[in-house]
Amino acid sequence: MELEDAAVSRGGRSIWKGVTLRVEPGEYVAVLGPNGVGKSTLIQAILGLLPLAAGSLEVFGRPPHEAASLLGYLPQRHSFDSSLRLRARDLVRLGLDGNRWGLPLPFAPGNREIARRVDEVLEVVGAAAYAGRPVGELSGGEQQRILIARALVRSPRMLLMDEPLESLDLGNQQAISSLARDICRTEGVTVIMVAHDVNPILGDLDRVIYMAGGSAVIGRPEEVITSEKLSALYNAHIEVLRTSDGRLFVVGQQPEAISYHAHD
Repeated sequence: MELEDAAVSRGGRSIWKGVTLRVEPGEYVAVLGPNGVGKSTLIQAILGLLPLAAGSLEVFGRPPHEAASLLGYLPQRHSFDSSLRLRARDLVRLGLDGNRWGLPLPFAPGNREIARRVDEVLEVVGAAAYAGRPVGELSGGEQQRILIARALVRSPRMLLMDEPLESLDLGNQQAISSLARDICRTEGVTVIMVAHDVNPILGDLDRVIYMAGGSAVIGRPEEVITSEKLSALYNAHIEVLRTSDGRLFVVGQQPEAISYHAHD
């Protein structure tokens, strides 16, 4: 995925501009920054749902609308009603045939191949043990694994995840991040994840995109999350503190930057 001098606007208001960056195949990259800076907007642009106001965007060398079949997408997390009786494996299967007029009949051609692919991806995300249970009965972490499986079932080359760790406890955040890293390594899938807190995922990432002040920078976490780089982005004095256990805290004059990466 490559952006060149790219800009996005909404309702006549510039969200970000002059953004130039490249994500390499097979990388695990987190998109960081305070609320309202356009992190989810970046995901929408990659998906081809939002046109650029200026510049260019290519996904695997193609315009976004031509690369849709190469992308898997996990939107911002929503809760399932506890009464939902749909089996987890059937929710995953919807990622393959949910765009048809109804589900295929059990004896339909190709049904065996579909079932095999669903089983494969359930194994990849570590959800095979509860694939037959109703989605509404699963924990938040289990539901998120099922949703990741649904996004992977068409064998995409890139997986886009918009705040998949939101509302999960620390253990599940770390587990989902480790899963994302493993998907990169074993499946060769590029993963771009919007995240609110870098600390639970810091050890898994290849690089980060940090968005602030209408622009963005990309690099290894230790290169990007520095006082110098973030002060330039925010156009204000920003200080990055690292605790003895390796956690990062970003503090500064702008309220949204204070302790942005802190984990309570």
